[in-house]
Amino acid sequence: MHTKKPLGIQLFECFNGSPISFRSCQGLVLVLTFLSYASYHATRKTTSIVKSVLDPKTNLGMLHWPSHLYIEKLKGAENNMTLSSGWAPFNGADGTALLGEIDLAFLGVYAFGMFFAGHLGDRVDLRILLTIGMIGTGLFTSAFGAGYWFNIHNFYYFLGMQMISGLFQSSGWPSVVAVVGNWFGKSKRGLIMGIWNAHTSVGNISGSLIAAAMLKYGWCWSFTVPGIMIALVGLTVFLFLPVSPDVIGIEDNLKDFEKNEVDTPLLERRSDVKEKAVGFIEAWRIPGVAPFALCLFFCKLVAYTFLYWLPFYISHTAIGGQYLSDSSAGVLSTLFDVGGVVGGILAGHISDRLDARALTAASFTFSAIPALFFYRIYGSISLTWNIALMFVTGMLVNGPYALITTAVSADLGTHSSLNGNSRALATVTAIIDGTGSIGAAVGPLLTGYISAKSWSAVFTMLMASALVAGLLLSRLVMAEIAAKMESRGPLPRATCPCPPPWMSLRMGVVFRG
Repeated sequence: MHTKKPLGIQLFECFNGSPISFRSCQGLVLVLTFLSYASYHATRKTTSIVKSVLDPKTNLGMLHWPSHLYIEKLKGAENNMTLSSGWAPFNGADGTALLGEIDLAFLGVYAFGMFFAGHLGDRVDLRILLTIGMIGTGLFTSAFGAGYWFNIHNFYYFLGMQMISGLFQSSGWPSVVAVVGNWFGKSKRGLIMGIWNAHTSVGNISGSLIAAAMLKYGWCWSFTVPGIMIALVGLTVFLFLPVSPDVIGIEDNLKDFEKNEVDTPLLERRSDVKEKAVGFIEAWRIPGVAPFALCLFFCKLVAYTFLYWLPFYISHTAIGGQYLSDSSAGVLSTLFDVGGVVGGILAGHISDRLDARALTAASFTFSAIPALFFYRIYGSISLTWNIALMFVTGMLVNGPYALITTAVSADLGTHSSLNGNSRALATVTAIIDGTGSIGAAVGPLLTGYISAKSWSAVFTMLMASALVAGLLLSRLVMAEIAAKMESRGPLPRATCPCPPPWMSLRMGVVFRG
């Protein structure tokens, strides 16, 4: 696979009169990939903000619990509930279910496309793949909003736009993780990627704020503005993103940057033999891929239920005895993502310090269970309680989600069992996040149906999912603990017997027996 130097970097070097430095490229990669995936999430978040406008009805008897908290406020809530007549076909009796099916369509195609996008990403120019995905996402996100201008009320039009948008979006995550993995070593990968993964929450926050601000001009603009933004960022990526060090011609100088990371090389030295991209089945067999992929299924089920339904839940729940407007609920929901930023950075830092990705992820996941319970029960007491509990819940829910989709994926994509073959990052990332995205599709869909009967049942589903996610990592957690106890034993590390393959993965550092 031959990748050309981006035109923007060529022009920069021409005007500057000297080649761009390695550190400058690292900074450029972090900024561009951050903006890329933040813009992906900004377009993805729009639907959750517009839900309450498309389907403004509130079935108080089914959506609020316990009932004594809202019955007295029913009259005060009427003004908020009648601000809009909605948009057919989503304002009918089955509107909530239709919105859930829209989410399923998007995320189902997204998950399906992810597996193929990862396979493709290890074989083509990641910069081109990412650019096409971003511009296509912008086009079809805007097309969804165009339904307002053209007065379209056909459910299948909106369903089709979301499905095509999901297909284009599936190329994003494997591409950005593979690019970042090519440029940064493993020693501080958890912290670096924890900070970098704030793009998810930054994208959700900016998407929420932009969509909420645009509602007063018509819900179409809530889709169109983020669509234009991601297309512009995509053009910038095409002009400036270097996908790997060899693209800018410094592969021969990598040892200068690796000398302080002898045990965790930035990029494995390539042999003269052309590397063959890792196959789909071979990638599944890498130790740790399957349990982390299944764990992410349940982690994303929880995270994406909040992503798509939290603003709707807030606007339909009496907080301190009062109901918030759609715009206010959208703005308030961003605090969940602010907590997610803190959680992602904290999980990455802790996993680096402990050298234990599975233990860190499992700890956050189990801790999320009581956080979900308390948010459901006490979040409606007052705005202060809601903010505090939402922040903590976002931190604990998004922490393991961020860790698994970034540092863990990059670690496994450069696992020792690949014998130095670096062309597995996109495939491994796609397998893990693709499996997780199936859960992301299931969660919002089930919520669309379950919430019509009881939001308490929705939170029970989320707590059960968090429990299963933690249990799926139990074997890897025990392996990490056993490896640490063994490494601190009386025998020198060099003479310790090598553990079985599933124990040799210490989620970030290759075990050296």
